[in-house]
Amino acid sequence: MTEFATYPSLKDLPVLITGGASGIGAATVEAFARQGAKVGFVDFDETAAQTLLARLAPLNAQIAFAACDLRDLDNMKAAFAEIKARIGAPLVLVNNAARDDRHGWEDVTPDYWDERMNTNLRHQFFAIQALAPGMIAAGQGSIINLGSISWMLSMGGMPAYTTAKAAIQGLTKSFAADLGKHHIRVNCIAPGWIMTERQKALWLTPEAEAAYREKQILPELIDPVYLANMVLFLASADSAMCTAQTFIVDGGMV
Repeated sequence: MTEFATYPSLKDLPVLITGGASGIGAATVEAFARQGAKVGFVDFDETAAQTLLARLAPLNAQIAFAACDLRDLDNMKAAFAEIKARIGAPLVLVNNAARDDRHGWEDVTPDYWDERMNTNLRHQFFAIQALAPGMIAAGQGSIINLGSISWMLSMGGMPAYTTAKAAIQGLTKSFAADLGKHHIRVNCIAPGWIMTERQKALWLTPEAEAAYREKQILPELIDPVYLANMVLFLASADSAMCTAQTFIVDGGMV
């Protein structure tokens, strides 16, 4: 197992991760827990969340979970309040939650479009709006928004998803400008094809893997831990002068 960096600035730091029960989110919850941070996460998959909590129990870390459907903003605010009561006001927000469901442009209805925006974009804005005041009061904070390289590669078959993910870069730069005077940094991470269990189950065919390996510069497929490692860096004091940027973790696709 590769030995990764330890960041002293993350110890005891209150962190909130959306969509933390599985995939990149679960890897991020574990990574912060291993750093000694106070980790809160929300997700609507309570079964996956309890499985994660059981797996991480040997770490004896301070981890708080609240069930939450981020499409319901009142539910989101209540879940955030529960997390705050348990770990303190978060000084790191990882806006991770998303779903890359495939869909044809011909079949998109106004209701489906709105639901996709609520799933992949809207909650990022309102999560920042909810937590930024606490960061302002503390005089510090790091907000990390998860985007995607899908729109950069002109991928088809999911136009509502790629539209939402493209918008996250604009959201990031706008908030970075507004919050920088409060010593709050806002950055975006654009992942490539990350080998989560969902991706393996739904789309990792031998043909898809061969085609991806041909395009990706580095030969290995990307484990979620490498996204989590970039999140750790952007949350830590080591990245103190990094803001309004998009960091691509894709093995050399873009």
